[in-house]
Amino acid sequence: MSDKYDALKLENQLCFPLYVCAKEIVKAYTPYLDELGITYTQYITMMVMWEHKELRVKEIGEHLYLDSGTLTSVLKKLEEKGFVTRRRSEKDERDLIVTITDSGEELKNRAVHIPEQLGACVELDPQNAKELYDLLYEVIGKLTK
Repeated sequence: MSDKYDALKLENQLCFPLYVCAKEIVKAYTPYLDELGITYTQYITMMVMWEHKELRVKEIGEHLYLDSGTLTSVLKKLEEKGFVTRRRSEKDERDLIVTITDSGEELKNRAVHIPEQLGACVELDPQNAKELYDLLYEVIGKLTK
């Protein structure tokens, strides 16, 4: 028979294994990203920039589920490293436009093997990886409505 506090047990929380998994994944990325001189948040920001080349800060935030306050420091560091530039929009100076630089594009060549290297660490078969991916995005979709 369960008691009224069962829902408060760590073992009954979906959020806890998600939290630990996310933390451990970021930790697994760290040695690879250290070689590039970037953090995980800078890496996922660069992934968006490699794909889109130029975006407003708000658009980057939408892709990454990050607020502009968090992105400001990330983008400032990436600009200091020479991977992106930031400028005010001529149409609306409230908008900050971020553009990838040649150095940022070169970083892509240095990072291209990271997903494969991490995949080897996690060792999920492709079907399980796809199912997990789909489930996680289903949860994200429900939480971000």
